[in-house]
Amino acid sequence: MQVTRRAVTAGLSALLLAGCGGGMGGGAGAGPAQQGMRPVPDAGYDAWVAAFRPRAEARGISPATLDTAFRSAGFLPDVIDRDRNQTEFTRSLEDYLAIAASEERVSKGRAALRAYGPVLSGIEARYGVEPNVVVAVWGLESFYGERRGDVPVISALSTLAYDGRRGEFFEQQLVAALKILQNGDTVPANMTGSWAGAMGHTQFIPTSYLAYAVDFTGDGRRDIWSDDPTDALASTAAYLSRSGWTRGQPWGVEVRLPAGFDMGQTGRGRTRSPADWAERGVRDMSGRAVPNHGPAAIIAPSGAGGPAFMIFGNFGVIARYNNAESYVIGVGHLSDRLAGGPPIQGTFPPDAQGMTIADRQDLQRRLTAAGFDTGGTDGVIGPKTRAAISAWQQRNGITATGEPTLALLEALR
Repeated sequence: MQVTRRAVTAGLSALLLAGCGGGMGGGAGAGPAQQGMRPVPDAGYDAWVAAFRPRAEARGISPATLDTAFRSAGFLPDVIDRDRNQTEFTRSLEDYLAIAASEERVSKGRAALRAYGPVLSGIEARYGVEPNVVVAVWGLESFYGERRGDVPVISALSTLAYDGRRGEFFEQQLVAALKILQNGDTVPANMTGSWAGAMGHTQFIPTSYLAYAVDFTGDGRRDIWSDDPTDALASTAAYLSRSGWTRGQPWGVEVRLPAGFDMGQTGRGRTRSPADWAERGVRDMSGRAVPNHGPAAIIAPSGAGGPAFMIFGNFGVIARYNNAESYVIGVGHLSDRLAGGPPIQGTFPPDAQGMTIADRQDLQRRLTAAGFDTGGTDGVIGPKTRAAISAWQQRNGITATGEPTLALLEALR
């Protein structure tokens, strides 16, 4: 799932950070750009659908299901535009976590834990995955259900399969989506998701849905789309459980590395026992040896001097859901915050402009006070912040670059 799922969603780094930070909105899944997609006539698409029908029937899809599914489906050119113009985000881990574990996301997540406490306890009892972990995935994937996506999945997947850039993959997803409809789990009008077909509260692609979704409510349908998130949360727990989740084991622990630590020892494949790491001077942020939660590796995503983590087997389980390292740390850290844990305590290095996150937050605050809307003061430089910088520069007779710099911050001061 981790490879194909990321191929569909472009990774949470793209979805989450395209929709969040520095005034970009919030959450994964659908944003304003996805709203209002309407099918348009396209003779080539119609011919592709006609040719696809016998292939689908050969894979067990009934003519009645095809008729129902394609009755209101059509070619979505906006989906092609999105597929062709995916922005490559290279956010630092610091920026990523500022969004993934923002105070708003933590507050909403804790409220969700309270609101769905009995349901989550039942899910934990059945699948052995802690509530804060399940809710953290929910928070990163759809901002706790607020951004599930509103694009018709059959239209989106058939458009992408017809387009052909990843035709085989999207046709596989389309057939899986049709099987979901044929099974009676939902109807075409309710089967909505992201522009690339990821669906529901925790953004399952159709093949993953068929493999892992569960009917926890017992109503005969595995409904991950409705306002009630129960089946979606249980399905996420089922996925993690079947991927090898170990109840009670942390995904990772933030650690301090001793002076002169050989960074060549870091990396997900270089495991030792926590006791072995302790002999090499590795301690948790309180100065204690990390308890034995099993074989552990050390990662330092921001390099020497940045935060470091001792990671355990559950890190790899979250990676089965999405293999991007920042995503795994984001889910893990958010889950810790939901359980009452502290923010990251290590210090991130300055960015390429020499600015710390505190500098960037100060820059946003000063621009906002001067009447230039940055859309927030999280320290993450997004399109709104860059537009605000450009507008300030233009007003002050400076060449508009939109770039945050220490010199700009000093001028604002």
